[in-house]
Amino acid sequence: MKPLIVSPAPHAHSGDSVRRNMLLVIIALLPAFAVSVCSFGWSTVITTAISIAACILTEWVISKFVLKIKPTLCDCSAILTGLLLAFNLPANLPWWIVIIGAIVAIGVGKMTFGGLGQNPFNPALVGRVFLLISFPVQMTTWPCPLSFETQYVDTVTGATPLSALKVAIKGHDGSVLNQLPELWDMFIGYTGGSLGEICAFALIIGGLLLIITRVITWHIPVSIIATVALFAWISTPEGMCGHEYALCSLLSGGLMLGAFFMATDYVTSPMTGWGKIIFGIGIGLITMVIRTWGAYPEGVSFAILIMNATVPLLNKIRPKRFGEAKA
Repeated sequence: MKPLIVSPAPHAHSGDSVRRNMLLVIIALLPAFAVSVCSFGWSTVITTAISIAACILTEWVISKFVLKIKPTLCDCSAILTGLLLAFNLPANLPWWIVIIGAIVAIGVGKMTFGGLGQNPFNPALVGRVFLLISFPVQMTTWPCPLSFETQYVDTVTGATPLSALKVAIKGHDGSVLNQLPELWDMFIGYTGGSLGEICAFALIIGGLLLIITRVITWHIPVSIIATVALFAWISTPEGMCGHEYALCSLLSGGLMLGAFFMATDYVTSPMTGWGKIIFGIGIGLITMVIRTWGAYPEGVSFAILIMNATVPLLNKIRPKRFGEAKA
């Protein structure tokens, strides 16, 4: 008689995998990478290549010689971490600082907790915030876009839209707002900022691709964007109209990058729909509080890391199981 083999669920494989999802996210980031190459030239390629190579090497060394486990480089998670870390850095950042950021991102933000799937905080943002606190001057020295005559050690720098907004809010000087680029320039990427955050259009295209392919859901990006827009419209500084300030807040800094690619990380975001919405609202609120009253002009990275710590609590927000009695 042929034996009946019973196995635990799932009984059917959907074809989904970590590698597939990582590759789709990398593909979705390519439009923003292309815009950055056009804006900053070879600096983008060099910074990104160093970041990815350092992340891969760090994960391999720690896996093989420290944790003594089989390296999981084939899942492309280290490549994605390196790419996202590079997107959060100035294109002209010295190479040795990029390597330090990669080591912290993988070594502290990921492998310290056991590797992929066990880290409570987004590794790329751990590396970015560490560098921002440790090397504030280098991390806030932005190369001007479309300066093709400059090379990797770019000394032609300019202010970002968020810097101008911070001066206007802190100093109550509405004339500073005249330094802001046009909203269209901010939309297509002709402005200063981190390597991968300057073009909102390219990031939105990549984010929509992830939603269409069901790599991510709409809950976190929409709740972040809606919260920031509403907060900005309510707290518009003097000398600026509400819708203009809201659009400027959405298109500047790392908001689109954070909303679509950083906050939606599977491991460090909630599992339920309501949990994701609360998570996104929290990120939006903290971001605008830091932008408005904090010491830094940008707050997306800090907001995501703070809300990462709330994920275990948010995951307790679950629908009642069928037949479960009321408490």
